[in-house]
Amino acid sequence: MKSNEMNASALAEACYRQIERLNPTLNAFITVIPPETLPPFNGSGLLYGIPLAVKDLYDTKGIRTTAGSRFFADHIPQEDAFVIQKVKKAGAQIIGKTNTHEVALGVTTNNPHFGACRNPWDITRTPGGSSGGSAVAVATGMALAGLGTDTGGSIRIPAALCGVVGFKPTFGRVSLRGILPLSWNLDHAGPITRKVEDAALMLQAIGGYDELDPASMKTLPGDYSSHIKDSMKDRKIALAIGNFIEEADSEILEAVHLAVRILAEQGAIITEVNVDFLKEAALANSLMTQADGAAFHRERLQEHPDWFGADVRQRLETGRAFTSSEYITARHTQTKVKRQCELLFDEYDVLILPTTPIAAPLLEGENAIERARQLTRFTAPFNLTGLPALTIPCGFTKAGLPIGLQIISRAWNEAGALRAGYAYQQVTEWHLQKPVI
Repeated sequence: MKSNEMNASALAEACYRQIERLNPTLNAFITVIPPETLPPFNGSGLLYGIPLAVKDLYDTKGIRTTAGSRFFADHIPQEDAFVIQKVKKAGAQIIGKTNTHEVALGVTTNNPHFGACRNPWDITRTPGGSSGGSAVAVATGMALAGLGTDTGGSIRIPAALCGVVGFKPTFGRVSLRGILPLSWNLDHAGPITRKVEDAALMLQAIGGYDELDPASMKTLPGDYSSHIKDSMKDRKIALAIGNFIEEADSEILEAVHLAVRILAEQGAIITEVNVDFLKEAALANSLMTQADGAAFHRERLQEHPDWFGADVRQRLETGRAFTSSEYITARHTQTKVKRQCELLFDEYDVLILPTTPIAAPLLEGENAIERARQLTRFTAPFNLTGLPALTIPCGFTKAGLPIGLQIISRAWNEAGALRAGYAYQQVTEWHLQKPVI
């Protein structure tokens, strides 16, 4: 677009053609915004003319926002979420609202009300969730970037399973106002993109203080792009090891270890670090997510439990049954693990581990639900701690399914995670692979 080889209208038209061709099969969008209703292009801003896919949890003025739920099937917000206001000011065009696991409480995007979203690398498999639709849209060119939410891995899991980039910023970096909550304590908003530098650009546009969001933190404006190309020489990388990590599929571990060797070749200093303490964090995050979700949906759960899909209803009822002692213990675990991570990042610039312990499981079948439960194992601890977490493509299984590499840094150091991801991306070609569908 800068070289005038393509204008904003042509870019949107290309995405709409992909939506028309692929959405009937992949079901990435719940609502497609007709091109003739789009406002005139804003000729300025970081995201000028970029077609965005937005998870159907973000309020969009005058456009229905369902949260993938029967309760909100006809909900038309009166104003935009804060992040939507920001991307519009940056010049982006929102072309549709994407499919999500019902009320974001799940990681398969197998939605009982709006249909299952399917993985473009193998349509018999889940794209992950709960931001599955946004990841599928970006992976297939139905949009150039997407917005998701992440409470236990819901940006990073679908990005990893669909072979794209997903970024969960530090808790408090991006406003949650106007996004339907799952957990007031654990929710994060962030981008899904094709490349690391695009994730940096998106975060530049959506990050920043919102005085009306109680979770928003007043920090210095982030600059995520200017140092993204800095050298990895002498950067200290902690490679996660231990029983907690070793339960991942061997193909996943092999790809992650190879990725770390590539960073070592660029001058990074690699040290193996046992992270078995993260197991307790993952369990605490799961308990808090379900309990917080049950608190937010308590009236709906009491009045119309049958309006929830079976899996979500079960999780909410489990959350409602937790005792105050169990919840307080989980919060204590949160405090302890936050400190352990602070100590870790006193010594290391980034921590590297798999994004998911398995590749995309089947949507249906005996083991589908059990396999889906495994997907949050390596992502959930970093919702509990609120740390910035990036996933980038780092290979494929023998079955041709994408593998994700997860890069964590200390709080407010999004630039550090992006730098490591960009350094790896520049000497590999996994991010250039596209599903044939």
